[in-house]
Amino acid sequence: MNEQKMLSAPELSPLEQEVLEEYERLAGNMKQLAGVLDGLASNPSTEILDGLRELERKTSLAFTLLKASVYSIVLQQEIDWGAGEEE
Repeated sequence: MNEQKMLSAPELSPLEQEVLEEYERLAGNMKQLAGVLDGLASNPSTEILDGLRELERKTSLAFTLLKASVYSIVLQQEIDWGAGEEE
């Protein structure tokens, strides 16, 4: 109620009153946006979850292939070093 008196106070120019009303609308929109974002954060969509699962599978496969490549390189170096010692 105090805000209503302040908004309609005669010492505010029409432009000042309009700016205050815009700020009030903006604050209301920000509260709505915060509510929507909170809902999205607490209930992620199935598309996001499916995408993350697929990414996890691909990452796991890439890590496995990397380990196999490193193992292959190390094994090949050991074979090469063993062949060098025989000569």
